[in-house]
Amino acid sequence: MHKVDIPVEIQERSQALRGENDVIFGRIDPAKTAHVVVDLQNGFMREGAPVEVPVARKIVDNVNQISAALRAAGGKVVYLRYTYDSAEPLNWSAWYESMLSAESSDVLKEAFTPGAHDHDLWPDLEVLDGDLVVDKTRFSGFVNGTCGLHDQLQDAGIDTLIITGTLTNCCCESTARDANQLNYKVIFVTDGNATHTDWEHNATLSNMAAIFADLQSADRVCQTIGSSTGTLIAAE
Repeated sequence: MHKVDIPVEIQERSQALRGENDVIFGRIDPAKTAHVVVDLQNGFMREGAPVEVPVARKIVDNVNQISAALRAAGGKVVYLRYTYDSAEPLNWSAWYESMLSAESSDVLKEAFTPGAHDHDLWPDLEVLDGDLVVDKTRFSGFVNGTCGLHDQLQDAGIDTLIITGTLTNCCCESTARDANQLNYKVIFVTDGNATHTDWEHNATLSNMAAIFADLQSADRVCQTIGSSTGTLIAAE
């Protein structure tokens, strides 16, 4: 698990903006809340995967516990999958042709094409009937024309998101930033997101705390869900 270490000056600036409360969203409406699990797929999780993030394997228990607590309270669980679609109308040449070498581009395209083993969700995730599985072809789940996440959340009456997954500083951060600007209340889970290093993880937590999201640990998220329903639920 990552060691959380947010600079004091960022904590103080964040607190000055939001007031004296330790968290912003200490109470939520679970029926209007979705737990968005970002890209916990074999291609990021397994040993030797194209984009292996070893710490991501350590957050799965926390992710599952949050999902169980929110389902029990009447909320929604959504699994996002990073996807390459050669037939999509909005070609992403800036990423696959400019930012990546030809070899790296080919590896990612093959790994994250639907039907590939690496595109599948990590088997230790507890994915149940009634959960949503949504493919996206960008880092963020909210890029218009590349993912149906926003429409599905709006159809379900969702106004609050709990975000976990990998990579903290890429797809999770991108999704959280866009969610905030689409008027979702965002809770970013400090020990439910993972990336390559503590430094990168904490850089994103600092950005989230300063501007985009409420930071809560998995245990605190479960307490938030429980206090909102009158039932104490603690992370294991």
